[in-house]
Amino acid sequence: MITHPASSRHCAVEFQALPSRIGQVRHIVSTQLRYWGLDPLIDAAALGVTELLANVHRHTGPDKHCTVELVLLWDRLTVSVRDHDPRLPRLRPKTSLGTSGRGLALVAALSSSWGARVQRGGSGKVVWFTLPAPPTAGAGPQAEAPPTAATAGAVGPDSEQLPA
Repeated sequence: MITHPASSRHCAVEFQALPSRIGQVRHIVSTQLRYWGLDPLIDAAALGVTELLANVHRHTGPDKHCTVELVLLWDRLTVSVRDHDPRLPRLRPKTSLGTSGRGLALVAALSSSWGARVQRGGSGKVVWFTLPAPPTAGAGPQAEAPPTAATAGAVGPDSEQLPA
């Protein structure tokens, strides 16, 4: 499900964090940022969300359902991933021989800030990062329409677009 509340710079996508879906979510994130006039942030946001979704796929239990959320507030873009596993991620020590475990370090390096918190009631967690937005960010819609379930490809069997 993709939502676009009309009164804010907010976009949320719910889906199963399966490898076949991560590319679709990257496309949605890129299209939404282009619509908001945030082209300079596309690569960093797409890379960061890919790393967070890979962690959901790799480390959560059988429930891979998650929500990716983009929020643009004045001078920053916040990208967050919410899932149903309450275990918080942690940075691993750097090793030259490790073949995994670099995702959060990469997110930390490309972002202004990042963090994780358990959701109220312990029903899951939110992992987020922020990117500085250019001064003209969100000044108005670009020529391209925002992503919808129809234009970005449905991200789940029961996906639907909610009215803006």
